[in-house]
Amino acid sequence: MPAEPAAGDAAPRKGPGIYLHRRVLAMLFLGFSAGLPFPLVFATLSAWLATAGISKSSIGMFAWVGMTYSLKFLWAPLVDRLPLPGLGGWLGRRRSWMLVAQAGVAAALVALAGADPGVDLARVALLSLAVAFCSATQDIAIDAWRIEAVGQRLQGAMAAAYQFGYRLAMLAAGAGALFVADLASWSAAYRSMAVLMLVGMITVFIIEEPLRGATAPAAPVGPQSAGGRLRSWFLSAVVGPFADFFHRNGAWGLVLLGFITCYRISDLILGVMANPFYIDIGFSLSQIATIAKVFGFGMTLAGAALGGVVVARWGAVRPLVAGAILVAGTNLLFAGLAWHHAPDLRFLMATISADNLAAGFAGTVFIAYLSGLTSVAYTATQYALFSALMTVLGNFIGGFSGVVVEASSWVSFFLYASAMGLPAIVLSLVVVRRAVAGQPPP
Repeated sequence: MPAEPAAGDAAPRKGPGIYLHRRVLAMLFLGFSAGLPFPLVFATLSAWLATAGISKSSIGMFAWVGMTYSLKFLWAPLVDRLPLPGLGGWLGRRRSWMLVAQAGVAAALVALAGADPGVDLARVALLSLAVAFCSATQDIAIDAWRIEAVGQRLQGAMAAAYQFGYRLAMLAAGAGALFVADLASWSAAYRSMAVLMLVGMITVFIIEEPLRGATAPAAPVGPQSAGGRLRSWFLSAVVGPFADFFHRNGAWGLVLLGFITCYRISDLILGVMANPFYIDIGFSLSQIATIAKVFGFGMTLAGAALGGVVVARWGAVRPLVAGAILVAGTNLLFAGLAWHHAPDLRFLMATISADNLAAGFAGTVFIAYLSGLTSVAYTATQYALFSALMTVLGNFIGGFSGVVVEASSWVSFFLYASAMGLPAIVLSLVVVRRAVAGQPPP
């Protein structure tokens, strides 16, 4: 569990006042930096590809770019344990990795702005992969900072602030990019998003490097060969986090990993095809930006704020069931909109309201829960593993979303996406039942 806040970080208050904590406020800006690249290689990119005449099956396969986020646990041990020369001594391990990753995202976005999907789709795919890789690396460092910077009682508020910033960035990279593309060009849209990465870079210089409350077991000291040193590092940095998790949880850890893998499947399957769906039934880019992005942003903030307060009062375990039910259930509204098959703005507003409220609530609760599963000795690696499992299956299945739509219909696709949330509901009930029964909390 994360260490309690250092002196000077007063014990958190319950209720809305928890959001005034200075590190919670800082998390808002780091969340913005983390959230900005994500739509630019998913929802916004799918809209760009759709307007460029790319087939639905090809658009769906771009979801596999998200496998980069799912595999980030492979290089998380480097981010967790390897100090960057020069920058590491100046900024500290967490902040130096954040800064390098943010600069990489900005550079890749500028390059992507100069690509043309209608002429060279492979180049767009490779540059999207570069954005995703740097973004995933940034996520590793930010998640580690978030967990180490405050105690467990503030993790719900930190998760909510992260969601606020993340969703604000998605508004900028979603609605903002669509507006710019509609008024100017896709190239201008992506260049403007690269500039916004400065928010995260500036924040890195303002925040403090956290004091780690625990450390991983040290590697053996004394003379060793290069192979021996590599083996010692591998056992400590790579094997250690997995061994620690199963040492603490035993066989129950397998259930937890399955639960983490299933929790967001329904949401991820739907997300990659949302913008192509809106365009297909007749909404303009400006209408999508106004309702699906701007209006939806407010509902997401409401859901995230509610989730943060709920976690502060009742913990992160019990609300998991409500989050899973809400995410799967609200996806059924998209099936209704598809059955209506007309650009009805009121129906879209109702659908977006329910869906984003559910997503904000479930996202905050789930992030807080995952934060509590980590050991501070292996913060970055363990959380990277959890967040990778959270997306790997959903992104893989989501890659076939366009194929499902082309083989059936939009209504069938959304019913299918909603049904994929049933395993998360069942497993969340199992997790909560174990906690309520008085077993050692996960």
